Amino acid sequence: MHTLVFLSTRQVLQCQSAACQALPLLPRELFPLLFKVAFMDKKTVVLRELVHTWPFPLLSFQQLLQECAHCSRALLQERPSTESMQAVILGLTARLHTPETAAGTQPLCRKHALRVLDMTGLLDDGVEQDPGTMSMWDCTAAVARTCIAQQQGRTAEPGLAPVPVEVRVDLRVNRASYAFLREALRSSAGSPLRLCCRDLRAEDLPMRNTVALLQLLDAGCLRRVDLRFNNLGLRGLSVIIPHVARFQHLASLRLHYVHGDSRQPSVDGEDNFRYFLAQMGRFTCLRELSMGSSLLSGRLDQLLSTLQSPLESLELAFCALLPEDLRFLARSPHAVHLKKLDLSGNDLSGSQLEPFQGLLQAAAATLLHLELTECQLADTQLLATLPVLTRCASLRYLGLYGNPLSMAGLKELLRDSVAQAELRTVVHPFPVDCYEGLPWPPPASVLLEASINEEKFARVEAELHQLLLASGRAHVLWTTDIYGRLAADYFSL
Repeated sequence: MHTLVFLSTRQVLQCQSAACQALPLLPRELFPLLFKVAFMDKKTVVLRELVHTWPFPLLSFQQLLQECAHCSRALLQERPSTESMQAVILGLTARLHTPETAAGTQPLCRKHALRVLDMTGLLDDGVEQDPGTMSMWDCTAAVARTCIAQQQGRTAEPGLAPVPVEVRVDLRVNRASYAFLREALRSSAGSPLRLCCRDLRAEDLPMRNTVALLQLLDAGCLRRVDLRFNNLGLRGLSVIIPHVARFQHLASLRLHYVHGDSRQPSVDGEDNFRYFLAQMGRFTCLRELSMGSSLLSGRLDQLLSTLQSPLESLELAFCALLPEDLRFLARSPHAVHLKKLDLSGNDLSGSQLEPFQGLLQAAAATLLHLELTECQLADTQLLATLPVLTRCASLRYLGLYGNPLSMAGLKELLRDSVAQAELRTVVHPFPVDCYEGLPWPPPASVLLEASINEEKFARVEAELHQLLLASGRAHVLWTTDIYGRLAADYFSL
């Protein structure tokens, strides 16, 4: 239920012109709720004036748009409306065009207070948005255009002296947007509107462009570097990594699809790998490392031994891990600190099974999120692992999609998971019982591409639902929707 304060605030904002006139008379303590209601109801005139006259040093989307005591709606979990986002940008622009000397002549001296506009944390789940909503990229582009326009306008209006504002954003960059964002970052360096990147995600970007962007980013603000589809190889990575290592507050490094050449050692390859390891040793705050689709067979000890602090999130999907890699990880200081572990795409069905179970045992006290997609785990391996898996008492998410499990195996998992009180989501495969003429053991590609018997699967879903109801666990989501339930971000754990 909405509180009386919320309902009153909504009523006040019905007439936007009157609400704007009343803002100087309202207690500043009401401004956070006024912002949320105006953002939610698309009261763009009021929203613009709220940003223009914000009475606090910080305006944070993550703080203002979350579920609160007045309204249970968490706007951060929805794509923001284009109208509301544009109103925020316009309010910021209006504020930048107000001289500091003029602020003191206003009825209420609030314009000088705003120093940081934090627009990070917006939903960007990759799905096609409604025409009335704005993606993270669209939001970033709007802010970037404001940066460029503000810098260009300074020469035209030299008499203005706006109060500097730091705008924190998450940047997504690809080949098409690189030049535009580079210009925005350059413009913001000498502008009252300072663009500060919290998370950088660069996709399919040439090495020289990646380096150029890294050189423009504020070392004190960046917490994550996420490089995807860049085909760097060890040579390219050795060029980029020293530029990344200068960010001493970096907490997350994600190097997706880096084509490591460690299986074909050469003098240059070994030199590049050693240089990469030396640079990794410079990070002091790193807590998440993702090396998806990198060939790390037999070299995980070299990589993890260089790190100064234990990791809390480790993603090693499709890394061709060997038993000795898992044994090392289980004995390392990292294991007892892990909150998130992703071993997808590594075959855990043979000699890797016992070391994997040892790793689970070591991480049981802290593990919250476990991803085991396409690990060739059949009923036999799952049943052998259940005793140690159920010791992960704090586990919230378990991903088993793409494994050759039967309905009987899933039922055993469901029964044993009753002891895991924190478990909220299980992404399970289509049971092998629901396929026709399945080869054994079935390759992951067959499980992902072959058609299933919809009638059989409907019966499976109904039975699982009944078992959940009977065990008092109806709130736990059991689903095959791997795309709709993306892995939780480390910073949200």
